[in-house]
Amino acid sequence: MIVVDDCSSDATIALARAYADPRVRVVALEKNRGPGGARNAGLDAALGRWVAVLDSDDAVLPDRLSAMIGRADAGSAAIAVDNIVVVHDDGRPSEVMFAESYLEKLGNLTLADFISSNVVFEATFNFGYMKPIFLREYLETNELRYDENLRIGEDYILLASALARGGGCIVEPAVGYAYHVRNGSISRVLELQHVEAMQRADAIFEAAYWLDGEAKKAFTRRARSLSQAASFLSLVTHIKQRSPLKAVRTALGDPAAVRHLRMPIEVRLRRLARQFAYRSGT
Repeated sequence: MIVVDDCSSDATIALARAYADPRVRVVALEKNRGPGGARNAGLDAALGRWVAVLDSDDAVLPDRLSAMIGRADAGSAAIAVDNIVVVHDDGRPSEVMFAESYLEKLGNLTLADFISSNVVFEATFNFGYMKPIFLREYLETNELRYDENLRIGEDYILLASALARGGGCIVEPAVGYAYHVRNGSISRVLELQHVEAMQRADAIFEAAYWLDGEAKKAFTRRARSLSQAASFLSLVTHIKQRSPLKAVRTALGDPAAVRHLRMPIEVRLRRLARQFAYRSGT
């Protein structure tokens, strides 16, 4: 286990170093590098055959890795994903993200399926929430790492890139990952700059990889949805700042953004933010 401390202000380092077990290794970063940087530091320190990421406020169930690795080895896959249980910190009941029967039938996750599931505004839950495990050799051979310029969406780009490079991704239908949803200010969770950074990352991805017909169609839909999300966030900002002329210009530039105002802004922002899980201090 590699514990990466991204300049946290709590007792993370002390607690991690308190374990006498030599299998627990602590990497303390000298400056905050964000979620992508912290993950990359962990990947750089990893020595195992498989690598898996666990966010600081989430949990994994017993035997998760053995189930995923067993299924991946049987299918000669370089990547594996599994089902997720969503744990709410406001007292609401936990919920399983995907029906096991659906994932069992799916079998493998393709690039087209993955991109299609990551279209903004179209789903509350999607494959982007899945926490994949990778053959470390596959990541090293293909020089794959997280994009440190992204504060949101770094997981998406890495898995999309791994799939675009031809890596097979097997699906374990059983729940193995517990994803915790924390309350907080939506305005601090998702901002226009985050969406714009994802658009830049997607442009780099499109230039780097050949996409088949289905993946290309899915990518076009995702690009359109990100553009609408950027316009919607700009429109909300102008309305909050009481800048009617700027709001009108944004609305005329992307009329689709206005459609999302039919729902109360706070509700729409919450739905949008659920699709981008930003974890500070990873």
